[in-house]
Amino acid sequence: MAITRINNFEAKVGSEQKLYEFLQSVISVVKNCPGCIGCQLLRSTENSANLVIVEQWDSIEAHRNAASAIPPEQLKAAYDFFATPPSGSYYTE
Repeated sequence: MAITRINNFEAKVGSEQKLYEFLQSVISVVKNCPGCIGCQLLRSTENSANLVIVEQWDSIEAHRNAASAIPPEQLKAAYDFFATPPSGSYYTE
């Protein structure tokens, strides 16, 4: 059964575009990972600091394995853009 992962991000003031661009670069990697059905980055219409990535996967394990595809130094550098730690949850129909 396919799963959906919804990830929430909040950018620091002044880092909204940098976080958006970082997340776009992550999506280009994630889309090529085994088990990825789809991945979309969305920006709130009410607050540009709030971003969401909606991912669809063959399994939770496939999603977790994909996390290792993003270079750790790239992830570490992105933490400068976050106002709060990212959060996310898995969903099914």
